[in-house]
Amino acid sequence: ASDLHAAMIARPVILLGFLAGASAFLSGPSPVAFRNGRSMALSQKLQMVTIPKVPYDGAAVTGPSGPTLPGDGDLDFLEAKPYWDQSDVKVNVAKQKNPHIGKIVSVQRMVGPSAPGETCNIIIDHAGKLPYWEGQSYGVLPPGIDPKRNKPYGVRLYSIASTRYGDDKTGKTTTLCVRRATYWCPELKADDPAKKGVCSNYLCDAKPGDEVKLTGPSGKVMLMPEDDVTNTYIMVATGTGIAPFRSFLRRLFGEASPAGKNFKGLAWLFLGVANKDALLYDEEFQVYLRQNPDKMRLDYALSREGPLNKAGGKMYIQDKVEEYSDEVFDALDKGAHIYFCGLKGMMPGIQDMLKGVCAKKGLNFEEYLEGIKKNGQWHVEVY
Repeated sequence: ASDLHAAMIARPVILLGFLAGASAFLSGPSPVAFRNGRSMALSQKLQMVTIPKVPYDGAAVTGPSGPTLPGDGDLDFLEAKPYWDQSDVKVNVAKQKNPHIGKIVSVQRMVGPSAPGETCNIIIDHAGKLPYWEGQSYGVLPPGIDPKRNKPYGVRLYSIASTRYGDDKTGKTTTLCVRRATYWCPELKADDPAKKGVCSNYLCDAKPGDEVKLTGPSGKVMLMPEDDVTNTYIMVATGTGIAPFRSFLRRLFGEASPAGKNFKGLAWLFLGVANKDALLYDEEFQVYLRQNPDKMRLDYALSREGPLNKAGGKMYIQDKVEEYSDEVFDALDKGAHIYFCGLKGMMPGIQDMLKGVCAKKGLNFEEYLEGIKKNGQWHVEVY
């Protein structure tokens, strides 16, 4: 991974650029392409600590959330000893029969007006009684009776989008990234309320102070191994699948945690959404990228805005990853960890792409995949 990191420094970091110029770099609506910061003017470099204005109306993540940079003191009161030891990671502290009662802190829309659907940043106070690690999930029990079963609704799982310290760094809150699930009825020419997602609408409609039943935390497959400070983490997300990776990047670059202070590797995020208004946590990621151009890469696939893929079709997440397939495979050969999170429909396209790349490289895909799984490098959480 250290060899890869050195090689990456010499290569251009390619981002999807929409604007150019100094004023746009600091406050414009979109990422700007640059080569590890070397093409920026000195005046721009001096202002890199400036948190850019949020680019889209209604997209601001304010209050306890939003871009953050490491503070003066260490943030380590929830660390294991040593901090990378995952042997005592807790699961299922709260269960469906005896859930923990949390309270809503805030619910904020975080996408622009042209985004398909509504996605909210939801902060919940768990009072420090439901501790979790980055990469874990919470379960939410929505109120009401499931008419199909005539029983209370079951648990819905949501990947956690904050670090263990929460966005307010108190260790008592968690953040969920939730898209409101709706069904457009062509006959009504409107959303059909009878078919809306029960739990997502419950959460997106919640008000500060509302109680919410929580279970978990659950899962260990998406944990971020931190024993090697030169690790490369390749993160592939669609939509709200960004949640665990937002927690990873915040831990590595937005807090004065020991993991972040010691990190010398590479965090490479691929995110697929419909358009730039649908980008999630972009204003935060841009801050981290500008502060850590040698440790972070960021690539977006905007299926409805382009650019087009190599075949002239829409750019989906697998197409964007394929553009860098040589580097991705090289990283995996050197021990990189690759993560996938989002709708389960993303994986067939991803796997077909990987099969094609393996064929070109003369590799047997099934054997190759089995090898990286055996090495613990393959992490998948889809829904």
